[in-house]
Amino acid sequence: MNKSATTEAADPSLLIDARIKDLDDWRGKTLARVRALIRQAVPEVVEEWKWRGVPVWSDHGIICTGETYKSVVKLTFAKGASLEDPSGLFNSSLEGNTRRAIDLHESDEVDEHAFKALIKSAAALNRSKAR
Repeated sequence: MNKSATTEAADPSLLIDARIKDLDDWRGKTLARVRALIRQAVPEVVEEWKWRGVPVWSDHGIICTGETYKSVVKLTFAKGASLEDPSGLFNSSLEGNTRRAIDLHESDEVDEHAFKALIKSAAALNRSKAR
């Protein structure tokens, strides 16, 4: 990503667009897919760009982050330990008292229905704590 695209004044949604385009592989496609699912689940979601290049989705607090690594797209839920996960989507950061994560590898399929339900639950939890 070019330096001008990373300025603080840049629109976070545009920075996420640029990250997806720059990845130009399965990670970009995966990040684009989960982003679309997040927006479907919580249409009022706020996209942010934090910590020098991490996409963040928020609604009255962080819902999750979308970190990209060489072999995984990691979706870290800020309050994941407080969420019900009946479909067992969380597969990383399971030992902590606060966060939980979903690590997606190249060949992984996303259970769209379960993922959107988890996103909705995270947003609802944030809204309940904001009152």
